[in-house]
Amino acid sequence: MTEASDVFDRVGLTEYETTAIEQLLTLGRTTAPNLAEATGIPKARIYGVLESLADRGFIKVIPGRPKEYQPKAPDEILDRAIENSRQSYEAFAADIEAGRDAFLSEYGPQFERASENISPTAELFHVVDVGEPSERETRRLYGDAEETLGIITNSFAYLDSVIGALEGAVERGVDVSVLFLHPDALPAEKAAVQAEMVERLASELPDVGVRFSTEKLPWRGTLVDPSMDYDGGEAILLVEEPDVPNHMRQAALTENGSFVAGMKRYFDLIWEYESVTPGRLDSV
Repeated sequence: MTEASDVFDRVGLTEYETTAIEQLLTLGRTTAPNLAEATGIPKARIYGVLESLADRGFIKVIPGRPKEYQPKAPDEILDRAIENSRQSYEAFAADIEAGRDAFLSEYGPQFERASENISPTAELFHVVDVGEPSERETRRLYGDAEETLGIITNSFAYLDSVIGALEGAVERGVDVSVLFLHPDALPAEKAAVQAEMVERLASELPDVGVRFSTEKLPWRGTLVDPSMDYDGGEAILLVEEPDVPNHMRQAALTENGSFVAGMKRYFDLIWEYESVTPGRLDSV
């Protein structure tokens, strides 16, 4: 969120509800007709808008003739939004759990039968669309990381969408390394984005290791907790296809321990022998 009012979008308020509560926070206490006049919300809609805000606990209804409406304090609005979300999640989780046994009984055997003929090769990868689906999986991988997290990226332009999960990994003591493509190999616009992301990492997450590959990177992605015994690890990767727009691309996910170990060997070789530190960028 970049603006204070963005929180209303996160809470899920409609445009009329956002307008009403913002005006109430300015006016203090007022009647529905007065609020309709001040906001331009049709009088036929204003009572429903106020009722919705009251149901969520964001405003108080003061009895009288006429009724008056008063906003809760801003910190109370935020606390109530969090509580509403928590209660909604708990109700959702309870509903899912209530149907767990029936769901597993119905679909478990079907899945087992359908999976019998799937070869190990077919299970090597599955794919997700590039964009929010791949970013969601990336956040999940950051959250799963216990020991090491390796990231290969051109400019890390998607940092904003994963920064919370990355901070969580660092706070857990995960060893995080980010291998960027050398800025000289990027268009000026992407190089500028990369410079901004590198600066953010240095200031916000100084424990994250950063280097720049002096050679082209054939793929981008994340590898988590690889094992040289080939018995663990996860990864998401996207191969370079310069002529294919992102909205038409897919990222591959794998939990194959051997493959992830191979990715780790590649990562370590580039990190050790074909990359430079931020301080040596100008010497290449």
